[in-house]
Amino acid sequence: MKSFLSRVFALMLVAVISLTGCSAIGPSDGLTGNYAEDTIAMIDSLRTSIALPKDAPNKIELQNEAKQKINDFASRYRRDSDIANLSSFATMRTALNALAGHYSSYPNRPVPEKLQIRLEQEFKQVEAALRRGA
Repeated sequence: MKSFLSRVFALMLVAVISLTGCSAIGPSDGLTGNYAEDTIAMIDSLRTSIALPKDAPNKIELQNEAKQKINDFASRYRRDSDIANLSSFATMRTALNALAGHYSSYPNRPVPEKLQIRLEQEFKQVEAALRRGA
C-alpha cells in the first residue's frame, strides 16, 4: 500500500510540475548559496525523483534535470573547503554519485530497490549531520 501511495504522490507531483512549469529540484536559476538549505532541498527533490514510477510521463526529462542539479550542487560546494570537509557533504556526494551513475547508465530503468534503500540511509545520515552542524 505504501508503494502504491508513493507512486500516486509521484504522479501527482509530476502533473503539478508539468502544469506549472516548476523545476523538480528547485528554482531554475540554481542554488541559494546556503549549504544546509540547498542540501535539504536537494534531498527532498531527489526523493521525489527516485519515487517516480517507471511510466511517469516526464521521467527522462526529470532525471536529466536531476543530473544537472547534482552537477551544479557538487560544483558549487566542492570548491568551498569549509563545506567540502563536512561529513554531511562527503555522504551527500556519495549518494549523488550513486544516483547520477544509475541515471547515466540506466536512463530507462527505475532506481533499484537496493539503491533506493542505500540512498535513503545516506540521506538520513546527511540530515542528521546537518542538524549537528557537521
